[in-house]
Amino acid sequence: MTTIAADYEKTDMGSIQIAPEVIEVIAGLATIEVQGVAGMSGGFAGGIAELLGRKNLSKGVKVEVGQRQAAVDVSIIINYGYKIPEVAHDIQRNVKQAIESMTGLDVVEVNVHVHDVHFKAVDKEKTEEDNGIMLRVK
Repeated sequence: MTTIAADYEKTDMGSIQIAPEVIEVIAGLATIEVQGVAGMSGGFAGGIAELLGRKNLSKGVKVEVGQRQAAVDVSIIINYGYKIPEVAHDIQRNVKQAIESMTGLDVVEVNVHVHDVHFKAVDKEKTEEDNGIMLRVK
């Protein structure tokens, strides 16, 4: 990936450049802050990196950056029981606000892709009273 064009921000001391990877990290962190997001969906390569112990803060995020504008795509896994349109809207607002406040770029779109639903595991023991059988569900 290339950095934002050299004339993005010029000061009398030099120029300021922001790498697209930085914007991806900002968007990823802003996304996982939203209630209802179970995690990011980064595909096969992202899963391998996590298995190897590397935490990828830009997992599931793709950005296109121009001189003054950015477009963001985030791929998420949502927790069961949350309203998908509401969570997606909260993600859009949070990502836009975080990128604009930290970089000064105008975020023209935030596309949210829901790839999976996460169901919480039941950790407590359940007793089937009719049969007297103890079941442990994990």
